[in-house]
Amino acid sequence: MAVIPKSKTTNVVLFDTIRELKKYSDKTKTKVYRAVAVKLAVPASQKVELNVSKIDKYAKANETMIIPGKVLGSGTISKKVNVVAFNASQSAQKKIISAGGSFLEIRDYIAKSPKNKLKILA
Repeated sequence: MAVIPKSKTTNVVLFDTIRELKKYSDKTKTKVYRAVAVKLAVPASQKVELNVSKIDKYAKANETMIIPGKVLGSGTISKKVNVVAFNASQSAQKKIISAGGSFLEIRDYIAKSPKNKLKILA
């Protein structure tokens, strides 16, 4: 378990996810993971919350999107999209999966050591 500085979040999972993203970014020399870590480290009032309707609007079919925040279930999704996010509501996960896509949390995605390109949506 990591020691959390007083000025940082008390959410241990978030803290560990940010740390893993930075390590993975350094290891793979990929800037997208560092950018996601920076977006996750913002204050709570600035956290990203995205509805599935926004994912449907901006994503292409069979694309892998990374959301540095939470996915909410408002709206509909009609495309098969692979979504990687810090968190998602139950209804958002159901809508993504019922459209033929998949949902993974960021930590699980990094553990697989992915090679595909990501598009940040935030």
